[in-house]
Amino acid sequence: MSHANARLTVHGRMLLVRRVRMQGRAIAHVAKELGVSRQCAHRWVRRFDERGWAGLHDRSCRPHRVANRTPGPVEERIVACRRQQRRGPAHIAAATGVPERTVSRVLARHGVPRLADCDPLTGTPIRAGRHSHVRYEREQPGELIHVDVKKIGRIPDGGGWRAHGRSEQARGRGIGYDYVHAAIDDHSRLAYAEILPNENAATSAAFLLRAAAFFAGHGITRIERVMTDNALAYRRSAAFAAAIHKLDARHLLIRPHCPWQNGKVERFNRTLQTEWAYRQVFTSNTQRADALTPWLKYYNTRRRHSALDGLPPISRLSPTS
Repeated sequence: MSHANARLTVHGRMLLVRRVRMQGRAIAHVAKELGVSRQCAHRWVRRFDERGWAGLHDRSCRPHRVANRTPGPVEERIVACRRQQRRGPAHIAAATGVPERTVSRVLARHGVPRLADCDPLTGTPIRAGRHSHVRYEREQPGELIHVDVKKIGRIPDGGGWRAHGRSEQARGRGIGYDYVHAAIDDHSRLAYAEILPNENAATSAAFLLRAAAFFAGHGITRIERVMTDNALAYRRSAAFAAAIHKLDARHLLIRPHCPWQNGKVERFNRTLQTEWAYRQVFTSNTQRADALTPWLKYYNTRRRHSALDGLPPISRLSPTS
């Protein structure tokens, strides 16, 4: 494919060369016939003389050297920070002192995969993500609360296969799962989560009411809408419907098989896995459970959030809350 502003295609260049070099015609006359300048015609003929027919193909317009390019050692530090911390450009920028946009360009230049496509524990690419191009954000806290459940395997005493290696992968089988129920406010991204023994209707309904109390304690006293997926505990539950009614809220269900419509809590679930559940090797289920509350406090009050211009969720709530 020729460059967007090129006057001649590869075929046109070959025609130019044939008429000049094989038919012996004057370059000025051929250039006029083909609608290009004499300088352009001389350039293509010269390239043919130097490299043959291969010289008539497009070459990159990229300069051989870029005067203001980020120095190599700085780029190496950025890539190493990404590999070690497995965090996004905003966090790497804060850690290295390099502008966030520069960090993004450096990571792209080095072919570093997106965090969404990587295993949260090892950083190895494992998937290709799907994204919605329609982004939205409610104007006020409490207008919409996203709710979901993330199931994670329990950890046996002494640690599971993450602590002892794949050779011990049978370790911990049959001990069941923890169900991490999560709720996040669409506008502020304030989040609340609990580890519960199941994901049935009564448990989900009770969690929603406790989440509402948590949000009320931070100034979000009115919840207008609650969005969930189509799990039976949400869709066909009298208990969950009663909890919604008690909050005087509307229940919104996402379209089936479209989890990105509940994307804010889905994204929170991934952050929760990366920065809490799989951030370090825990040697017991209790040890991991005890780490959730401190991490949630850090997430809500100190952690930089890219959707909030690098500020934590608490920054969008009233200072008096």
